[in-house]
Amino acid sequence: MTYQGLIHRYGRYLELPSHTKNISLLEGNTPLIPMPRLSKEFGCELSVKFEGLNPSGSFKDRGMTAAVSEAVGRGVQTVICASTGNTAASAAAYASRAGLRAIVLIPEGKVAAGKLAGAITYGAEVIQVQGSFDDALTLVVEITQKTPIVLVNSINPFRIEGQKTAAFEICDDLGCAPDWLCLPVGNAGNITSYWAGFKQYQKGLPRVLGVQAAGAAPLVLGHPVDKPETIATAIRIGKPARGEQALEAAQQSNGKIIAVTDAEILSAQRILASEGVWVEPASAAGLAGLMAESGSRSAKHEARDKKVVVVCTGHGMKDPSIITESFQPPKIIPANYEALIGLIEK
Repeated sequence: MTYQGLIHRYGRYLELPSHTKNISLLEGNTPLIPMPRLSKEFGCELSVKFEGLNPSGSFKDRGMTAAVSEAVGRGVQTVICASTGNTAASAAAYASRAGLRAIVLIPEGKVAAGKLAGAITYGAEVIQVQGSFDDALTLVVEITQKTPIVLVNSINPFRIEGQKTAAFEICDDLGCAPDWLCLPVGNAGNITSYWAGFKQYQKGLPRVLGVQAAGAAPLVLGHPVDKPETIATAIRIGKPARGEQALEAAQQSNGKIIAVTDAEILSAQRILASEGVWVEPASAAGLAGLMAESGSRSAKHEARDKKVVVVCTGHGMKDPSIITESFQPPKIIPANYEALIGLIEK
């Protein structure tokens, strides 16, 4: 049967109202890619769930199909979100698909160009806020409490319903839940969704390793971060909306939430690219966390001979500036054989 999107495939597992009208871009069904060299290094069966292959380039499409489908079903005309980039592009794409107005609030100067371009191209009204993501989210919550505009951030419970489907897909691909699940943590909706999905699907429960950037690690520090800073813009969030649920997921799974440095994140990004998977910096946080944990003998022992899934949440094209800033520009040669062979044989 031809694939028809997440609500069609997994709707029976999702708590969506009867009025929901399916708005889909054929999201989901993303590959679980084996990583043979990393598997050998860690002594485990390591795969990457590459969510960057969703229609707008990130995992956000899973939750957005559910949130927008529910909103359309009850006659909503306008949706709004605060975003560090990926939610903006996803909300704009699904609103456009449904014929809705989309308003996006972003922290001034803090959103990667690839993500901002997506939101604008899909037709969203993008507004920069002089403050952080958390300031923008506060504004979004206030306006949706006072107007008919609908919030589509992960506070929206239907976002969580849609994002659960990634856990279902992993179980379907592996035949069971992995032993370990490693993923980035920003606003904490995704880690909350995965844990809910694994519990519901009843094909085993993984240990969850949530990973924050050291400059934006409120769940590790135990308090909000007023001015979060990290090169991993997608997780540059100082006060996660679902922080408590994230901590519960880590605790209930016998896992943990840790922080890694920007240098460790960029190193993990390069390692993933060396096996053919290009992700935005935040998406590499899960692997960076696994690598950091594997520096201890106990962590290596725990992961050995286990099934490990690293969730990569967004495509590298979302934030190409990191690459262009850190690499030398390509060499220029005359258009002749001698110049080419001379360069190659150096």
